Amino acid sequence: MISLRKARMADAIAIGAIHVVAWRSAYPGILPDAFLARLSVSRQAAFYDAAIRGGSGVMVAVASDADVPAGSGPCIVGFTTAGRARHMEVAGRRLAEGEVETLYVLDDWRDCGVGRKLMRAAAGHLAGIGCKSAFLWVLRDNPSRWFYQRLGGRPVAEQTIQIAGQSVPQTAFVWDPIEQLLAASPQAS
Repeated sequence: MISLRKARMADAIAIGAIHVVAWRSAYPGILPDAFLARLSVSRQAAFYDAAIRGGSGVMVAVASDADVPAGSGPCIVGFTTAGRARHMEVAGRRLAEGEVETLYVLDDWRDCGVGRKLMRAAAGHLAGIGCKSAFLWVLRDNPSRWFYQRLGGRPVAEQTIQIAGQSVPQTAFVWDPIEQLLAASPQAS
């Protein structure tokens, strides 16, 4: 069984580990191998610990019962972070009021509805803090970018960012109004 809840400070290490594993799984050939090898669970955990302590919208997906090996107890299998948009405009174009900053799910839990649940939870958090629209950035060559389109996200902008000294294009997907993401059905994606 998968349940969602707000992240606790004790979750930061598991969240940091998922971040590192997800990047190493999704970005070979997109980001430099040496950069991916140097990703640090402890650095990521410190970042997410600060986000949790600061009251950011960090949600975790927890697997339990028959979904985990006997005796292992509940385990975090994915997470998302969301908040007011860090930058609402790109090249003079308004994106949205709220931003889904991260969404990462362990490979073994992909295609099980975990990402959809986390995205709807992020949208719920954003709506709860008054955001009427939402967006996220995804690396243009990310093999999972189709997921956001299947949830009704519209690609509306591109920009290039620097990661490990390399220019990497990314695409912004928007849900406006935010109800489009809140209503994304499990069967639709």
